[in-house]
Amino acid sequence: MHRRGISRAAVSLTAALAVLALTACGGTEPESSGAAGSTSSVAPTTTVSKPGEVVISDAAAAQLCDLIRPELSNFRVQGPTLGRFSLNAMVHEWALRNGGINAQVLADKAIVDRVTTASCADVRTEALTALELPNLAAGLAF
Repeated sequence: MHRRGISRAAVSLTAALAVLALTACGGTEPESSGAAGSTSSVAPTTTVSKPGEVVISDAAAAQLCDLIRPELSNFRVQGPTLGRFSLNAMVHEWALRNGGINAQVLADKAIVDRVTTASCADVRTEALTALELPNLAAGLAF
């Protein structure tokens, strides 16, 4: 006997893993975008000043914007459901790169909105439209 619930769950899980894998592959492109000799080999840093309070550096904020910006067209093509999986993967990758602050980001999801509003409001607005979200925090599930 074939159970449909298991099949749908398996398809959903497979789709989520595929999106995560594709998003992770996006980080392999060169990050240099300016004058010859400029690189982004120095990882942006964040600091945790009080338990649960994260201070995001300007470089780390720019890095988040740089991760989201090239994915805007993919968000539109993938639609809100798959696009949100991609957003989750990007934010977690970004948090991992910047001091492993994933737990702090999950505890204060609005940090993503604060950072993108200050650093790349246009990118944030386009992502909200494509993902059909009231704010980016609402798109972070895990």
